[in-house]
Amino acid sequence: MKRFGKVLVANRGEIAVRVIRGAKKLGYKTVAVYSKADKDSLHVQEADEAVCIGAAPAKESYLVIEKIVAAARTSGAEAIHPGYGFLSEREAFARAVQEAGLVFIGPDPHSIEAMGNKSASKIRMIEAGVPCVPGYQGDDQSDDTLVREAGRVGLPVMVKAAAGGGGRGMRLVHEEKDLLASIQSARSEAANAFGDGQLLIEKAVVDARHVEIQVFGDRHGNVVFLGERDCSVQRRNQKVIEEAPSPAVDEALRRRMGEAAVAAAKAVNYVGAGTVEFLLGRDKHFYFLEMNTRLQVEHPVTELVYGVDLVEWQLRVAQGEKIPLTQEEILKRRHGWAIEVRLCAEDPQANYMPQTGTVLSWRAPHGAGVRVDTYLRNGAVIGPFYDSMQAKIIAWGDDRETARQRLLKALEDTTLLGAVNNRDYLHMLLSHEAFASGDFSTGFIGRYFPSEQVAAIRPSGRQIALAAVALYMDDARRLTQEHGLPPEFVGWHSSHEAPADFKLKWKDREFDLDVMVHEGRLFATAVEGEKIEIEVTRGAEGEFHYIAGGVQGKARIAHEGESVWIMAEGATWKFTDVTLAPAQAAAAGSDGRILAHSDGKIVAVHVKPGETVEKGKALVVLEAMKMEFQMTTPVPGTVESVSVEPGTQVKARQLLVQIKPAA
Repeated sequence: MKRFGKVLVANRGEIAVRVIRGAKKLGYKTVAVYSKADKDSLHVQEADEAVCIGAAPAKESYLVIEKIVAAARTSGAEAIHPGYGFLSEREAFARAVQEAGLVFIGPDPHSIEAMGNKSASKIRMIEAGVPCVPGYQGDDQSDDTLVREAGRVGLPVMVKAAAGGGGRGMRLVHEEKDLLASIQSARSEAANAFGDGQLLIEKAVVDARHVEIQVFGDRHGNVVFLGERDCSVQRRNQKVIEEAPSPAVDEALRRRMGEAAVAAAKAVNYVGAGTVEFLLGRDKHFYFLEMNTRLQVEHPVTELVYGVDLVEWQLRVAQGEKIPLTQEEILKRRHGWAIEVRLCAEDPQANYMPQTGTVLSWRAPHGAGVRVDTYLRNGAVIGPFYDSMQAKIIAWGDDRETARQRLLKALEDTTLLGAVNNRDYLHMLLSHEAFASGDFSTGFIGRYFPSEQVAAIRPSGRQIALAAVALYMDDARRLTQEHGLPPEFVGWHSSHEAPADFKLKWKDREFDLDVMVHEGRLFATAVEGEKIEIEVTRGAEGEFHYIAGGVQGKARIAHEGESVWIMAEGATWKFTDVTLAPAQAAAAGSDGRILAHSDGKIVAVHVKPGETVEKGKALVVLEAMKMEFQMTTPVPGTVESVSVEPGTQVKARQLLVQIKPAA
């Protein structure tokens, strides 16, 4: 093995920060790579050196093997850590690194190749005697063959991308009429996400849990497992909550699943950190899903429960050292419980649509057993080019309930204003009695949090009133600062008091508020007939304390342009100040103007000028944060113009298609 002293991290965001800090703790020099969009990102600042590798789109920067290797040569780095995502599971990348005379901090190319394709790895696992889900993983990828094989396996089935992971290119199909469209959609998404549209079909194991085993191998023939993680709380096949250990696994089952995972790793001579994923039925039978040949997003829960540093292990094994602990020593170290949630820039009330924005206020939680992995800081830009996950919030406790309660409190103490996110949604999931009981499956979110139920949640009257107070307080603060006015002048009137008028918009609802303000701290208004009184007791930039209904509370706020953010009483809301705005036009799209709902890239255009379209017709496909969205028309009519083509990068509210509505 070639010894190394400088490590290049071929990634971005929170995992790049995590690896850079871990490497520096061990005395390594570190090199970051960054796209032009990430030039001011935290991982660039944390590293000893940094190299720009191209434009913002990942296909022009983080996914270009030659640029990563060139950056290592330019900086003098002797080893490359891939993190997860991007190139981490590309056999060609690992091979290029090694052929350049550098150390790849991960498995060898042949192991990645063997496990990187779900179809090929499943065939190999069947040969190795590892239990597998019935299905089809053949080379014939025609639509007719996949539809036929799905029928043979029997619905429901999972249509899955053979390459990659993270829920991309994956569809659960219950009815035959949806098969063909699901196959075509999964293939398109897989090709865009991984550059490979190959699919496989698997029987959907109903009411199962998703349980994965952390494995680790070295170059001395040792392979061990570090217990299991339960990742059953998923949405669109993407993990939302992960925990270790699993509430459904006892000692005997843990040993059986661990031994099966070790057998899977040994079958490909695995070196480094990897994860073998299984479906676990209620009958305690488990089935191989896939092996991820990299560090996982959820590795912190394993680290906390077993008291290890997996990045340190990766670096040591890459230097040729043995795994620091034996299997029995590892099992004896297990102590307590850890739960992790993924804080994502997405809107759960709008079908989890990815969101962009500039971070106006970020506060990470602290406390016993709490860990936060993130790259966020005030001023950070959340763009459309990369994954929607912005941070991982993790809590450990002596038992599961302690960990859960600590994580709930950590979420309450987390502030992210400037981009709509899923903080409140995560709190709801953790609070649900089914999650608290530990008795749930991969159907948890669909069963207890259907999209229509989540979409129906709305701000309370008091939260709306607090948003108006936030606007008043922020405007008053800025006025006193800009003109040097004494604080006692806030709320002063030369004549009798008159109400302050506010018009706030939340989504498609508008609220007109007449707010009586006394001495700049006593506020009285009515929201949809509900009388509300709020007394502000003290305030500072970004927050104020208040009393309402006899209870003292605290609101965290951010105000930029027409947007006002309020975090109070267990929820975060974004309102638009339309007090001085002109009258609102007709409902979005009803005038035939189809606009992008977020920043992103056009991957397909399905219409052309002159074409007649019916209501609901898919016009274009927009890719944002690695997900695809069908942009449809809410009105029938004739296409007058198409302003984009495949590959076009668009901004939120940019005109895509103009339709002349039918008379």
